[in-house]
This record gives sequence, C-alpha cells and structure tokens, in this order.
Amino acid sequence: MVKIDNIELGEFPLLLAPMEDVSDPPFRAVCKDYGADLMYTEFISSEGLIRDAMKSRQKLDIFDYEKPIGIQIFGGDEEAMALSAKIVDTTNPDLLDINFGCPVKKVVCKGAGAAVLKDIELMVRLTKACIRSTTLPVTIKTRLGWDNNTRNIEEVAERMQDIGVKAISIHGRTRQQLYKGEADWTLIGKIKENPRIHIPIFGNGDIDTPEKALEYKNRYGVDGIMIGRAAIGYPWIFREIKHFINTGETLPAPTLAERLQACRKHLYGSVNWKGEKLGILEMRRHYASYLKGLSHVKEYRTRLVMTENLVEIGDILNEVEEHYSREVIIE
Repeated sequence: MVKIDNIELGEFPLLLAPMEDVSDPPFRAVCKDYGADLMYTEFISSEGLIRDAMKSRQKLDIFDYEKPIGIQIFGGDEEAMALSAKIVDTTNPDLLDINFGCPVKKVVCKGAGAAVLKDIELMVRLTKACIRSTTLPVTIKTRLGWDNNTRNIEEVAERMQDIGVKAISIHGRTRQQLYKGEADWTLIGKIKENPRIHIPIFGNGDIDTPEKALEYKNRYGVDGIMIGRAAIGYPWIFREIKHFINTGETLPAPTLAERLQACRKHLYGSVNWKGEKLGILEMRRHYASYLKGLSHVKEYRTRLVMTENLVEIGDILNEVEEHYSREVIIE
C-alpha cells in the first residue's frame, strides 16, 4: 500500500498531473471516473492568491468526489509561499504540492517553478516555509535539474525528505529540455534504489500506453506514475493501465458512445463551472482528442469549435454519434 502521510493510494497509484489550463474540475471529473487515484489542481500563483486574484482563487475550487486531491502552488518568495499555504489550508484539500518543475518562461522569469532548481538552498527555504504554515502533508513536483550540467535531483530528493516532504513526483527531463526529446527515468530509478529514501517517489514523463507504464514500473521501481498529456481527451488511459498491470491484458478502446459521454460530461461541467461563454471557449481544445480516430471528422470538429451555443454543440455531438455509430474507431 502506497501512502502519502496517512493518505492511502492503493498498491500502485496513478496520479493526474497538474497541467495549466487543463487540470480544472471538469477535466478532473472525467479522469476520476476512469481511475485516477490522486489528482492535483492547476498550479496556483502564490502572489495571485495573496492579491486575491479571481483566477487564482477560482483554482482553489475542489469537490468531495475528487478526493484525495492536492492543491499545487508556485512562487519564489518565502513569505508569499507561507501565506499561500495558510490560504490553501482553509480549503481542506488532502495535501499541498509545490511546483518546482514548471519550465514555462513566464514562471521561470519570476524565479519560480523549475528556476528554483538552480538554487537548492532557496528550494529548502521555500518548502520549509510552506511546511511550517500548514497542517497538510506537503509534497513537491520537480524535474531532474535545470540543465544537463545540473541534474541534481538525487540531492534534491534527500534534502526534501529530510525537511519533511511526504512524496516527490519527478518529471524525467531538465528545464532546458522543456518537453522535447525522450524523458530519462534513470535518475528516478537511482533515487528509488537509495536506501535513505523512504517516501513515495512518482515518475512522470512520456507514459502514454499501458505497456510502457508496466515496463517503467518494473524497470525503475517507482511507487506510482503521474500522467499528464496522455490523459488529455483520453481519460481511459488510467483504466487501461490498471487493467494491463493487474491482468496483462489490453482493454478494448472506448466505444464511440463512451467517448461522447465523457466529452459531454466535460463540456457541461466546463459550462457549469466557468459559465457558458468561457466554458464553451475553453472546451474547444479538447474536441480533437475526444474525436481522434474518426475518419473525415474535420467538418464536425470545425463546427464544434466555431459554435458558441451550447444547445447547438449538443446537437452536433448527437450528429457525430449518429453518423459514426457503425464505424470502427481507428487508433
């Protein structure tokens, strides 16, 4: 049984990665339906929380059916991070996660996210400030290092554990790599082999098939896997990985009806949470993934992203279901 502090997550948990502009409540709801064991909010700016910025505050929205769930914050200032941890505490998530891995320029330029990998002493101070300010278990998500010359994740893991961090999720790339090239899990495996490390270590990066998930589980000995981009428009990845690990069998792909059911739930959840205009707008990026594999689907997809009326979108999805109900989906 894998546990983060007192949170039980099962034998080999699958985590949904926090993804900016993706991991909102409507998206998390469909991932929970299909087997995500632990999910995180989109990352939240500590400065934004303190300023009471509406977008930052909205990201604190969590729901009982999502539990266990973690709220993730980022920042480069100890006082701001400490105050943010206190704010997060009041919303009653299961844990607080700190983002030390985001490679995006606007975050790094503020001395936050992956930028903190250049200064481990600062990472220690920021993490301590959060731990002191919350009653929640504190975890971190990070990368191998800033660049190939500073792949310092082994030191980071030991020092984070020593100050009280309860689990670490590691993306197998440096900040310099962004999302290019292949994720290297070698150092993640070395951390798991370190006899000093006793907290859960979760691997992240490039897991997009059940076969790869099982291979990396066996090769690197991680306590669980965090999945990000592979879950966008395909929440069934969690169900498929669990089934393959438990039985060695490959589940059939979701039916068209299942795809459209998840798409509709995501759409209506988005509208309910954000309002009709914004909910429809932000859903547009997901249709291509939900409809992937359908032949000549471009016309329907174009109509979906051009339509601003919720009833009309529902009608188009019904048309898709009727038109393709007898077609085999091509993976």
